[in-house]
Amino acid sequence: MLDIVKQWVWYDWVLLFLRLITCFSLTVKIVEVGDHLTLPLWIVLFWEIMAFSVPWICLLLSYRYYLITEMLLFGGVCLYLTSLFPEANLTFLMPAFMIAANSAEKSYRWSAPITIVFLPMLIVLFSHGIEAIQIISQVGIAYLMGFAFHLLIVNHRQNEIIRKQNSVLEQYLTQIERVTLLEERNRLSKDLHDTMGHSYTSIIMGLETLRPDVATQEGEQKLDSLLQLARKSMEEVRGYLHQMESPQETLPLVHTLRQVAEEFQTHANVNVRFRAIGDEYPVAKQVKMTMFRCLQESMTNAVRHGQATDIVVSLHFEPQQTRLEVQDNGHGVENWKDGFGITAMKERAAHLQGRVSIYSERGEGTLVTCFVPRLVESADETIRLLIVDDHSFIRESLRTILEGQRDLQVVGMAEDGAQALELCEELEPNLVLMDLEMPNMDGITATKRMKEKWPGIRVLVLSTFQDTEKAKEIMRSGADGYLLKSIESRELAETIRLVHRGGTMIAQDLFHKMLDAPVNEQEELHVVPKISEKDENYYGLTKREQEILQMLSKGMRYKTIASKLYLSDGTVRNYASALYDKLGVRNRDDAIQKAQEEGLL
Repeated sequence: MLDIVKQWVWYDWVLLFLRLITCFSLTVKIVEVGDHLTLPLWIVLFWEIMAFSVPWICLLLSYRYYLITEMLLFGGVCLYLTSLFPEANLTFLMPAFMIAANSAEKSYRWSAPITIVFLPMLIVLFSHGIEAIQIISQVGIAYLMGFAFHLLIVNHRQNEIIRKQNSVLEQYLTQIERVTLLEERNRLSKDLHDTMGHSYTSIIMGLETLRPDVATQEGEQKLDSLLQLARKSMEEVRGYLHQMESPQETLPLVHTLRQVAEEFQTHANVNVRFRAIGDEYPVAKQVKMTMFRCLQESMTNAVRHGQATDIVVSLHFEPQQTRLEVQDNGHGVENWKDGFGITAMKERAAHLQGRVSIYSERGEGTLVTCFVPRLVESADETIRLLIVDDHSFIRESLRTILEGQRDLQVVGMAEDGAQALELCEELEPNLVLMDLEMPNMDGITATKRMKEKWPGIRVLVLSTFQDTEKAKEIMRSGADGYLLKSIESRELAETIRLVHRGGTMIAQDLFHKMLDAPVNEQEELHVVPKISEKDENYYGLTKREQEILQMLSKGMRYKTIASKLYLSDGTVRNYASALYDKLGVRNRDDAIQKAQEEGLL
């Protein structure tokens, strides 16, 4: 009840003040005429106190309960006093005002006739010397004044809603503008990096090819000087491009999300509580952008659609995943339907092998959970890499970058697709970094043959250009990812881990270009593999989901599973929710039944 009172505005306090004045004056009058009452004074006073308090308490719960109790209790007091003192009929004017002010929707159809006609006629019947027209007109005027006050309240509430919605939309547009600028800055930076990087790389490679033609020592010195100048200029260009990055991109995830929450609280006038749980670790830009958009969209929906006044944001840094939870106290929705913003959130998370789940019930608010797997070095696993590129400088650069990661091992390098196939037979790599344009055998042909002979080898294409046609062709050939060579070294390592674990990654700018293609061209990208039998892989279950499915089949509760796996209860629920979606069921019992029918247990 205290929470309800905290949300009161000026008109709520006005009505309470009027009610207190009426109750106080009526109490004083009853005490003065106590000797003339037919009932004991304490009974009448108790009745009057109940007429004041009970309708007021009911009003906090529902206006319909209020109307009924107001008419019965306060109307009964007025009827009793008027039967003894005809002039007491004026005490019913304030209840009539209150009833009109607190009526809503279709309740006027029955509250108005009862208040203006039925109760005044009862007063006329039980009293003497009161004219029906006089009391009906007086009560009618009081009711009309209450109705006018109600219209004033409705207008004020609508203005507040409009103001609040405008604040939320302004905040939303500000965040959208910020994201758009960041993505445009990244796109421009990458485009410049691609063109300039390719030009300088070509110059360096061309100069290297002239070395056999330079026989004199002076010629070699000049050539080395030119190569040094070209590499230095290339580093300077990279430095300028890094300066184009927004300072916001370099901030930790906790700082970024807390800043978003504080700005939203200031502009939308909503209480937002932010907390970070666990030791923070660095995440990729794509993960940061996904969490940023998820938080922004969730808070906006909470206020716009759920009319929430309190939002709790929890960011969990867990060993296997980064999880963001946004819980609000809004109205909630029984049958949730994804809008454009929610769909975009889910697409961003799915692009990183993550997931966005939404729980919403009428009267219970909404809980939005976004989690993205944490791709870290594994002490128990080493990813064997084969680098395929016709430029030796690029091959050596990639090897230097990747061998700095403890879980990545470059086992071989090839200068064309034919040599790559020979090394795959000999070295058995886990993942191949494939260039597209190469002599003898290009990357598309090599990938197709590689996938036919060794389907377990993952192929990640690294290209200089954003060529959508080439990207479509290489993805149809069986490649597991398509990235640009301008990608940062840390993000390249994380992408290699993601692709090695079964994910698919396409450069963001290129992905948007492919989405902009005609529908018939997009459909060509969706190649559905044939599956010989229904096993866990048929449903795409991860090892953790299979483990939780086994525990659910044994009757374990979420809390028990969480304690055994050293996970939080919310994390286990997220895994279970993903498990149910993949199996196409709605609850635990259906999941166990289907798993038994399909032989998954």
